Amino acid sequence: MEKILRVEKIEKYYGNKSSLTKAIHSISFEVEKGEFVAIMGASGSGKTTLLNVISTIDRVTSGHIYVGNIDITKLRGNDLNKFRREELGFIFQDFNLLDTLTAYENIALSLSIQNVKEKEIARRIKEVAHHLDIQDVLDKYPYQMSGGQKQRVASARAIITRPKLVLADEPTGALDSRAARLLLERFNALNQDLDTTILMVTHDAFTASYASRVLFIKDGEVFNEIHKGESSRKEFFDQIIEVVTLLGGDLNDTL
Repeated sequence: MEKILRVEKIEKYYGNKSSLTKAIHSISFEVEKGEFVAIMGASGSGKTTLLNVISTIDRVTSGHIYVGNIDITKLRGNDLNKFRREELGFIFQDFNLLDTLTAYENIALSLSIQNVKEKEIARRIKEVAHHLDIQDVLDKYPYQMSGGQKQRVASARAIITRPKLVLADEPTGALDSRAARLLLERFNALNQDLDTTILMVTHDAFTASYASRVLFIKDGEVFNEIHKGESSRKEFFDQIIEVVTLLGGDLNDTL
């Protein structure tokens, strides 16, 4: 199986010698092509820092991160910008859509920057709109859409360039329960039908139960890892809750 992501003994420290904060300590794991992996942990566990260094928003103090065969910890300048643009897709909690563009234009923007022909842009948008069930909002502006529709448009924008890896940061955080469920079902469709590789950070056990594997982070280290396998989503949810209980502390921080 092709390895899309390899994280090798990464560490991330903030501050200086007199006041050093260890956010990540010697984390290693891999994500294979077509996996849907969730990362969970209490507030301050290091899960957001982990996503930030994988997304190249931040840099590791030591260690290496490979996306495909590219060591992204060594990228700088134009090479880094090109990598972000072509190899990663981002889904944010607050959507980050451009208010002056329609849904279609928001989705098409990254392809236009890459000089993809209009006919090919239209074909790709038609395909992804079908998988995310957003055909009816393509001509609408963000203010005309519900939160769930905005997030599905943002998801379409993230995958339209066919990136190696889609990174989702609390994608259901701003949605009500119905919209969250619809989005997660669409994520499953993208994962299974289009073989999209997804790495998602979430504090919510219900959201994590849609993944095929969950990594639990505690005090900057991998605390545990569980696989869904042949379990039902309800059974996997119960397994997640069991690990969350082992994590200790205030469950409200994790659930």
